[in-house]
Amino acid sequence: DNEALYDICFRTLKLTTPTYGDLNHLVSAAMSGVTCCLRFPGQLNCDLRKIAVNLVPFPRLHFFMTGFAPLTSRGSQQYRALTVPELTQQMFDAKNMMCAADPRHGRYLTAAALFRGRMSTKE
Repeated sequence: DNEALYDICFRTLKLTTPTYGDLNHLVSAAMSGVTCCLRFPGQLNCDLRKIAVNLVPFPRLHFFMTGFAPLTSRGSQQYRALTVPELTQQMFDAKNMMCAADPRHGRYLTAAALFRGRMSTKE
C-alpha cells in the first residue's frame, strides 16, 4: 500500500520528498523480481498460478505480503554484494515489506523466497 511505500522511501531509502516515480520504481522492482521466473530460463521455473497454488493453504487465506531486498533508490549506482542469509534477513524485515503490516505480530503459513543472480540451490 502507499503508506508502506512512503515509509520505505523515507526510512530505508532516505528520500526527503518521494515522488510517484519513486513509489512506482519500488513496485516495478518487486513485480519484476516476482515475475522473473516467468520471463527468463532458470533451474526452478514456474508460473504465477503455480506459486499461488503452493502458497495458499486454504482458499479464504489468499492474501500475499511482498518483501523485497535489496532496496535501492531510483537511479542509484552504488551497490554491494550481499550473501543469501543477508538477503533473506532483509526480505523478511518489516522495513522491506510492501504493505503496512508488521510480520512479527502474526504467523507465516507459507513463504516463497525468489532469488535472482548467480547462486547455487545449495545456498
